[in-house]
Amino acid sequence: MGGRIEARLASLGVTLPDTVVPVANYVPFVRAGDLIMVSGQIPLVDGKPTMTGLLGESLSIEQGQAAARQCAVNLVAQIRAACGGDLDRVRRIVRLGVFVAATPAFNDHPKVANGASDLMVEVFGDVGRHARAAVGCSSLPLGVPVEVEGVIQVAET
Repeated sequence: MGGRIEARLASLGVTLPDTVVPVANYVPFVRAGDLIMVSGQIPLVDGKPTMTGLLGESLSIEQGQAAARQCAVNLVAQIRAACGGDLDRVRRIVRLGVFVAATPAFNDHPKVANGASDLMVEVFGDVGRHARAAVGCSSLPLGVPVEVEGVIQVAET
């Protein structure tokens, strides 16, 4: 399905992947009224992590930002699925939760999280501006450095 947001994605050179089926006991998103809660997305491309490692050890801030951006691309793909293919139904990216696998001394989690936040603003404009938490942790699934979850407000059908 085409639309304003799909056109913006194309102009940014962003191709949304097919959504990934969960590998554990959860669903990719839940809808409650006009809110969609999207489960954590990791930086997968073709079912494989784009990178692994820890920020502050083997990965730079720029690499972390790239991982966060890929998480955000996967998050937008889940949003599209939750909206029945119509991203123009998004009214607001309400909140992102960004988890950063890092060494105890690393403290630039917000800079890493900007990789996801920047994509949301690029794609959705002012509607993409959101509240956010950037949290450090010791590890994430498959050894990836970043995971991003989101709360999105959509127009009801």
